Amino acid sequence: MHSPGKGSFFHGFSERRVAVSEGEIFCRVGGSGPPLLLLHGYPQTSAMWHRVAPELCQYFTVVCADLRGYGRSHKPPTDPSHAPYSKRATASDLVEAMRALGFDQYFVGAHDRGARVAHRMALDHADRVLALATLDIAPTREMYRNAGSAFAQSYWHWYWLTQPHPFPETLIAADPDFFWRKKCGSGSAGMSPFFPEAFTEYLQCFRDPAVIHGSCEDYRAACTIDIAHDDADDGRRVAVPLLALWGAHGAIQRHFDCLALWLERAERVEGHSLPGGHYLAEELPDAVAEAFGAFFGRYRP
Repeated sequence: MHSPGKGSFFHGFSERRVAVSEGEIFCRVGGSGPPLLLLHGYPQTSAMWHRVAPELCQYFTVVCADLRGYGRSHKPPTDPSHAPYSKRATASDLVEAMRALGFDQYFVGAHDRGARVAHRMALDHADRVLALATLDIAPTREMYRNAGSAFAQSYWHWYWLTQPHPFPETLIAADPDFFWRKKCGSGSAGMSPFFPEAFTEYLQCFRDPAVIHGSCEDYRAACTIDIAHDDADDGRRVAVPLLALWGAHGAIQRHFDCLALWLERAERVEGHSLPGGHYLAEELPDAVAEAFGAFFGRYRP
């Protein structure tokens, strides 16, 4: 694993706990200028942006939030429909949190699970999102639709985490550190993208049984109620500009036509691969910061 320079881990950022209807959202806030919300993926926290956020905060007020069920944000009880962990519910949290911070409109940059939340946010709260950038995903429903056995071998966790409670939770909780390393270290870059400070936060949070359960519920919602919400859109597409970036050495590149799938769900799509794996914000932070900055800069209010 890499080591950051002294004092570089979210230097200049404050930590906030923002009250929302159902609990609290933990976030890191820094910089000045138009607001930019950054959302993390599985099984991580807002710490994943520690090399990107300091670059972007030169031009934006950057908010790095933990999703509900993850990190230091609230972990609500679930129900048989998994609705409390739907991307709709998670997006609503974040809209409330941004409003509490004083932001009515903002850019959104998001990785992995966070990008699935951001996709729903751009549909349900189109008046809030100015532009959206995603890292290493295609739309959820279309990925499930097009997935084959080779993808299932690569993204085994997509299917295993959806098994009924408490099966995956019990096995993960037996050794969460091992599971985290196996899941995140099996990509093309191994463990090299993860700085010690971020890695320590990831493991500390993931050892919490409530985080293990909340993250499993995120995946259960994805293959059930989230797809129902997608179907109910009845062809409605994201109207704001969308930038899709993905890793040239990852599963999205191998198994899907990322831009074609996004064009099914969004009206104004551009994008390209970057020469890395899944954890692009940590593996190629300069490239991600440059791409985000240039893209969002075109749509500054």
